[in-house]
Amino acid sequence: MAELPAYVDHAATSPLLPEAERAFLEVSRVVGNASALHRAGQRARARLEEAREELAAAVDAHPSEVIFTSGGSEADSLAVLGGWRARPGRDRVLVSAVEHPAVLGAVERGAEPVPVTSQGVVDLEALAAVIDERVAVVSVMTANNETGVIQPLDEVGRLARAAGAWQHCDAVQALGHLPLSFGESGADLMSLSGHKIGAPVGIGALIAKRDVKLAAIGLGGGQERTVRSGTLPVALAAAFAAAASAAVAAREDLAARWGIWGDRVAEVCAGLGGRVNSHEAPHAPHIVNVTFPKARADDVLFLLDQRSIYASVGSACRAGVHQPSEVLMAMGRSVDEASWTLRFSFGHSTTEDDIARLCEALPVVVPQAQRAY
Repeated sequence: MAELPAYVDHAATSPLLPEAERAFLEVSRVVGNASALHRAGQRARARLEEAREELAAAVDAHPSEVIFTSGGSEADSLAVLGGWRARPGRDRVLVSAVEHPAVLGAVERGAEPVPVTSQGVVDLEALAAVIDERVAVVSVMTANNETGVIQPLDEVGRLARAAGAWQHCDAVQALGHLPLSFGESGADLMSLSGHKIGAPVGIGALIAKRDVKLAAIGLGGGQERTVRSGTLPVALAAAFAAAASAAVAAREDLAARWGIWGDRVAEVCAGLGGRVNSHEAPHAPHIVNVTFPKARADDVLFLLDQRSIYASVGSACRAGVHQPSEVLMAMGRSVDEASWTLRFSFGHSTTEDDIARLCEALPVVVPQAQRAY
């Protein structure tokens, strides 16, 4: 019998949770557009609102604060661009230099990047120096999608509130991995994604305080608080809510396991001369980011793939084209170092055998990649 793959790329996407699959199959049998007025439509609407309530409970939000989206990228875009357009007289947006492309892409539209330290933590002094009453939105993620580094959101929020700016946090890598409470965070806007925690691809949410009135960035019927348009994906929403509930319930036990495994993988990587970027600052337990000197990340990835071990060269959101990590370069690493960096990430289906296989393979494949450099 062929050996099962060792999947250590959960930060890119995570296998479907049984709870999410059951919810999706059950609700997909409900016929009706949730915006229709007939009874079939109202039955669909009821299931959608049940999902909204369940997701809100999972992240300590009010149901009316949940805006369903197609995923984290759309939620980020709505928060940053919609927040920017919604605040006349505030013509500036600040984003950290290590944000997801869905946020960092706003720099091309005039948003201003805020530098980070060599550990990947936002430079609070630099943020304090540039924030003022013209800033509409400050966007700093909860935990980085490549390094897992946790950002000082309390301090960011304090600076944002003092300037009257809305605080947005991309919490995609935090949900199910770190304690997460929208109500206690002080944030005005929070992005979430389903497929990172075992829901189907194609569903996410933007959590927005009730007094935050965003501008729509697309055309349509404005089904979600007049901000997000499109026929409401009831079965996907139900699956996301079920996955969020399951992930939050299991988080404490799983995070402890991930932390032990992460330290173990980091120790093996350090023993091979790797620089473990994720462990230089407080970090999410499910991500290990490492730079192996003079070993092309693509080569290491290919050699692991030959052994049915699936990892990542960084963010999976660049249309399948590997470029040197912008996150690592923002942290002061060279282009070469950014090209020598891989990410290993764990999730609900990760096993002890997966970690053992990875730890056994790395001492073989890394020197092989270095010899080919």
